Amino acid sequence: MFTMLEGKKNGSEQLHSGSSSVQSPNPVTRSEADENHLRRTGRWCSVMQGSVQGHRAEITRPGMTSAQLLETSSSQSVFGAQPSCRMASTVPAVPSGVFAPSPSSLPMVWPPLDFALGALACCAACVFTNPLEVVKTRLQLQGELCARGSYQKHYRGVLQALWVVGRTDGLRGLQKGLSVGLMYQGVMNGVRLGSYSYCEALGITSFHGGSLLSGAGAGALGALIASPAYLVKTHLQAQTVKTIAVGHQHNHLGVSDAFVTIYRREGLIGLWRGVNGAVPRVMVGSAAQLATFTSAKDWVSRVQWFAPNHWLTALIAAMMSGVVVAFTMTPFDVISTRLYNQPVDECRRGRLYRGFSDCMLKVCQTEGLMGLYKGMGPVFLRLAPHTVLSMLFWDLLRQQTVKEKHRQQCS
Repeated sequence: MFTMLEGKKNGSEQLHSGSSSVQSPNPVTRSEADENHLRRTGRWCSVMQGSVQGHRAEITRPGMTSAQLLETSSSQSVFGAQPSCRMASTVPAVPSGVFAPSPSSLPMVWPPLDFALGALACCAACVFTNPLEVVKTRLQLQGELCARGSYQKHYRGVLQALWVVGRTDGLRGLQKGLSVGLMYQGVMNGVRLGSYSYCEALGITSFHGGSLLSGAGAGALGALIASPAYLVKTHLQAQTVKTIAVGHQHNHLGVSDAFVTIYRREGLIGLWRGVNGAVPRVMVGSAAQLATFTSAKDWVSRVQWFAPNHWLTALIAAMMSGVVVAFTMTPFDVISTRLYNQPVDECRRGRLYRGFSDCMLKVCQTEGLMGLYKGMGPVFLRLAPHTVLSMLFWDLLRQQTVKEKHRQQCS
């Protein structure tokens, strides 16, 4: 055993060992300057670990000076400690709550870039799901404010409706409103997903219910900004030939003509007509989508089916999220479509509904409670794959962006 003595005159250290009796080690003494130097060089944790472990490793060699002691590399610490200050935790990992962020969440992406990634992901999904959006709009407008059985049904299901639209309007009819739909998806989802990502970076989603509130707030902001595009999209997707027409027909000649006509007839405020139905719709859908996607991805990662950043993890989470979104969002989607497509009078007021609550009440009174779930089939068939594709594309794009950023930093 040993006792370390510090010589003040010659600055050297000498090691004395007892030959006849076993002595317990004395604490290692260090000057305040040495301690400050150890802290600055990142070796203080190693020194403290070595002290706590009772100097089980070899402390020093005979003849080692204090200067040599301080210059010793942390990877070969004289106190036998690990080179890293990070100690393995003995506390079991606490499972994230329902609305807690996924432990595999990606590092923060530059917000403007994340806005662009969210817009690109949802635009890519929109190209595949736009025919279902056309069918969904027609089914939700069919039999508007009419009792069941009192109107002619042109569309009786998803497949039959796709066949009727394709046969009557042609293949271009299945992609009606695609250009303005891409505009809407790019603006709304760019703002929505980018804002939600920023909330994650700020740590808002780490609180209970934070993911839900962040998703709702991000969705409301996106819906408010992109409302004019959704208005024009609904008008264009509803209009068709008289034989299969449902709802009010606005007869716009195209996207630009629709914007100009609405502006001349109703003014700038007219472009935001129906936003009182769009904001609740997107708030509910966005909160359900983002919160359930985050929680589902967290759960899939915990059960260790796939690696946390594997694309199948995002795919399964998006499928689970799509089911929840379809059930919670359909009533709001019906009301939003009705408010957007209704005609207006000379005073620029809706002829059929005064607002969100009035529309919900009239639909329930005339069409029954199931009237709020009209078009449930195409709503699910559209929302589920759209959620799967958009969230999957967004997740993959963010992963690739982070990998590229990391690669550039390492090179």
